Amino acid sequence: MAVGLSLLVLVGCGAEEKSAPAAPGASAKVRLLDGGRDAFEAYVKKQKGRPVVVNKWASWCGPCRAEFPFFGSQAKKLDGKVVFVGVNSSDNDANAREFLGEYPVPFPSFKDPELEVAASFNGVQAFPTTAFYDRKGGLAYLHQGGYLKESDLVEDIDKYAR
Repeated sequence: MAVGLSLLVLVGCGAEEKSAPAAPGASAKVRLLDGGRDAFEAYVKKQKGRPVVVNKWASWCGPCRAEFPFFGSQAKKLDGKVVFVGVNSSDNDANAREFLGEYPVPFPSFKDPELEVAASFNGVQAFPTTAFYDRKGGLAYLHQGGYLKESDLVEDIDKYAR
């Protein structure tokens, strides 16, 4: 069933996975944060002075899987300059933890099973969605859909999160 679902997601979305996931069992600190919308908004507000890039994802989302390594790569390159945070929406903890084990990133993700966190940045409609907050904590840009190339993500970071 998992193979069939994977094929359906790839065929249905037309997404190709360009980056290989980390090896199964790769050591990664999986961090799923509780607290909902209030905790997320407080987290973003606390980052004032540094831009924030928010990636809304789900373990079942093919385009999320394709672009997720780009966020890990950029978070490592921009450590200390740009804050990255994930929002795991419409998913369950077990699948989210498995996903994060396959695609380890150096930033936490907020649990968002009912899309309440995503609603705070108008990111309910599409999977994935990326929100860019400026240094003052204001929402600067919302990118709906996946990034096909890391260079496109870099371009948006340079425009909206610097």
